[in-house]
Amino acid sequence: MDIQSANAQGMAGRPGSLQDWLQVQGLPDGGAAGALLSLAEPLGAFLAVKSLATGRYVYASAGLDRLFERTESSLVGSSDVDLMRGDEMQAMRRVEQAVMAQRTVVVSEHRLELGGRRRDFMVTRVPLGSDHIMSMWSERTEEKHRESHLQRALQQIEQQQKAMEQLRRESEKGSGRDDTSGLYLRAQFDDQLLREIDLSTREHREFALVLISLDPLPAEARHLQDEAQQRMLEGLGRMLRANTRAMDAACRVGEQLFAVLLSGVGLATAHARMEQLRRQCVSQIIVVQGMDLSLSLSMGVASFPHTASRQEELLGAAQSAIQEAQRRGGNQVVLAPIPFGSQA
Repeated sequence: MDIQSANAQGMAGRPGSLQDWLQVQGLPDGGAAGALLSLAEPLGAFLAVKSLATGRYVYASAGLDRLFERTESSLVGSSDVDLMRGDEMQAMRRVEQAVMAQRTVVVSEHRLELGGRRRDFMVTRVPLGSDHIMSMWSERTEEKHRESHLQRALQQIEQQQKAMEQLRRESEKGSGRDDTSGLYLRAQFDDQLLREIDLSTREHREFALVLISLDPLPAEARHLQDEAQQRMLEGLGRMLRANTRAMDAACRVGEQLFAVLLSGVGLATAHARMEQLRRQCVSQIIVVQGMDLSLSLSMGVASFPHTASRQEELLGAAQSAIQEAQRRGGNQVVLAPIPFGSQA
């Protein structure tokens, strides 16, 4: 039987009320005690008053009698020693001492073994004069069970997510992908670049090479170096995967250096796409230990065959463009210059 049912059935045949008892005893029923009373009775909570001088209950609602499996009014005259285990009684006593010392309302949670079952209660206590404490009991056993089930479910979901992430990382290791960014590594990039140069040469078309570098962290975030860099690399990997086509190739080619091959794309289009990517990255806020950091990038864009027609020259031109972007303060897209007299 739950608290509200037990208390409602008990109070129906119980003579008098807590209000009557307070008046008979000459105890104050205003202030916090009156407020607690006005809230407790409509909610069907269990109510009790204990004498601090004797440690015995001088008033108890019928629901509390039923809770402790006592007959009508039998809880009155009993103490916690008669009702609870030693550790449970000591916990009750500590809270009561805090109530009288602070002279204010104190809410605490208790777990009691009743009828061979562990049950959870929230107990609100308020001092009545200098010798009595009034308490309101509300059972939370089912709520605690639900919270426990939810917590276990969340833990299982978290474990499953970690297992899936581990599988993803293991799969990426086998496929030549970087663990942190999820992008292909330098070996795959070099092969793809050679294929793109060969294909573009045979079909007389152009493509763009973009090198991307993470800008240094702001001074106020330097103490977060390792964790912040990890989060930045993960974030940049997500952005590159989301903003490149299937025919493009996005790779991590260095500690903080990334490369993107834009197949069939000219210099102007490549610049426009990278500028759009740069703005999207700046708007991505990465929170590290409560600090908001933006994803700031320096980009260098080179074009085949207009900037260069050989692999080393193309990479060198894009690297020089990145250095120029960094020299200007970072968070910029810089185009590599087209040499005078290059083919149209």
